[in-house]
Amino acid sequence: MTRQHKLILSIMIMGAFLGNLCSSMMNTAIPQLMHAFAISSARVQWVSNGYMLANALMIPVSSYLIKRYSYRRLFITFAAIFTVGTVIGSLATSFTAIVAGRMVQAIGAGIMMPLVNVMAIHYATAGHQGRVMGIIGLAFNFAPLLGPSVSGLLLDYFNWRYLFILIVPFGLLTIILSIIFLPSVANSVPCSFNLRGLILCSFSLFFLLEGCSNIGSTSFLTWRVGGILTAGLLLLALFVATQWNAERPFVNLRVFTHRDFRIATITNCLLVATMYGNTILLPLLVQNVMHYSPFISGLVILPGAVSTGILSPLSGNLFDRFPVRWLVTTGLIIDLIGTAMQAFVGVRSGVVFVAFWQWIRQLGIVLLLIPLQTEALSIIPKEELPDGVALFNTTRQVAASFGMAVVVAVVNLRDRGLHLGTSRIGIQAGFLTCFAILLLALFLSRHLGAGSRQAYLNTGD
Repeated sequence: MTRQHKLILSIMIMGAFLGNLCSSMMNTAIPQLMHAFAISSARVQWVSNGYMLANALMIPVSSYLIKRYSYRRLFITFAAIFTVGTVIGSLATSFTAIVAGRMVQAIGAGIMMPLVNVMAIHYATAGHQGRVMGIIGLAFNFAPLLGPSVSGLLLDYFNWRYLFILIVPFGLLTIILSIIFLPSVANSVPCSFNLRGLILCSFSLFFLLEGCSNIGSTSFLTWRVGGILTAGLLLLALFVATQWNAERPFVNLRVFTHRDFRIATITNCLLVATMYGNTILLPLLVQNVMHYSPFISGLVILPGAVSTGILSPLSGNLFDRFPVRWLVTTGLIIDLIGTAMQAFVGVRSGVVFVAFWQWIRQLGIVLLLIPLQTEALSIIPKEELPDGVALFNTTRQVAASFGMAVVVAVVNLRDRGLHLGTSRIGIQAGFLTCFAILLLALFLSRHLGAGSRQAYLNTGD
C-alpha cells in the first residue's frame, strides 16, 4: 500500500472500530438496565439485538450505495449518523429511547464496516491480502471483545449513560479526519434499489429474532413464540424466492454458489453466534451469580480481548502461508476446549478460572476469524466483491443477534421463574449450547478447500 492508502484506511478503520465496539458495550450493562427500567430479559436484550438487526439490514444496502456514491461522501455521512445516534442514546430518558439511539448508531456503522472491507481488498497487493485483513481484524474482531471490558470499567464508576458519552468525541474526530483526508473520487454505477427485498428481509429477521427472544418466557404454542417464528420463516422463504432470480436483488444470494464462500460464511456465522452469546453469558455469570462488580466482569474478558488485538495481524499472515482448513480446524478445537472448561469448570470456580478459559477461547477465535473472512472474500470475482462483502457481513451480524437471543432463551428455559442469569445451571446450559454450535462449525469446516490460493502460491504447491 502507498502511504496515502494507509492513511485513508486507518481513518476508516477508526470508524468501523467504534461501530463494532458499540455492538457489545451494552452487554455488560444488561443487569443494570434491567434494574434501572424494571424490564424483562426478553425486552432488555433488544438493546443489543436491536443494534445488530439494524446493522445487519444496512450492510446489504451498502452494496447499492457503494456502487452509486463516492466512498468519501458515504463514509462522512454515515459516520455523522453514527455520532447522532450516540448523542440520542446519551440523552435518553427511557429504555425505548436507548434502543432507538442504538439503532441509529447501527445504521451508521452498517455502512462504514463494508466500506473498510471493500477498500482493503482493492488496496491490498496479491499475496498480502491476509496481512491487510489481519489489520482490519482489529476493527471487526478485537473491538466487540474489548467493548465489555471498556463498559465494565465505566459502569463501576458511572452509569450506563456514559457508554454513549465516551463515544461522542471519537465519532466527531472520525468525521473531522474524514473531511480533511478522504479523497473525493467519483463513483456512479447505474443500479436500482430493491425495496421489496429490504421490506421482506427486515420483517422476516425481526419476527425470527422476536420469536427467539420470547422462548423461555412463554409457551412455544403461542403467537409470541410459535406464531411469530412461523411468520418469520414464511417471510424468509418468500425473500429467498423473490431475490434469487431478481435482476437487481436486495442482496445477491447467488454469491453463495461459490463453494468456499458458502462454507466459510456459514462457519463464520456459527462462530460469531457463540462469540456474541459469550458476551451475554460472562457478565451474567460474574455479576449475577458470582456477585462481582461490572469492572471485574470487564476484566474477565480483557486478557482475551488484548490477545485478539495483538494476534489479529499474525492470523492474517498465517493465512498467507498455510491452508485455511488447517487454521480453522486448529482454532475451533482450541475454542471448543475453552468453551467446555467454561461450562464444566468456570461456572463452579473463581473469576481467574473464568478469565483463563475465556483467554483460551480467544486464542482459538483469533486464529480462524481472519482466515475465514479472507478466504470467503478472496475467491469471489472482483465484480461481485461488494455483494460478497455485504452478504458476509450481513450474515455475521444476523448470527450475532441470534446467538445472543438463543443463549438468553436457553438460560431463561433453565431459570424459568427466576431473575435472568441467577442460576449457575442456566448459565452452564448457555455455555453447553455454544459448545454444540462450535461442534457443528467444526464438522462443516472439514469441507473447506485444502488451502487458499495465496497459501499455494507462497508454498509453491
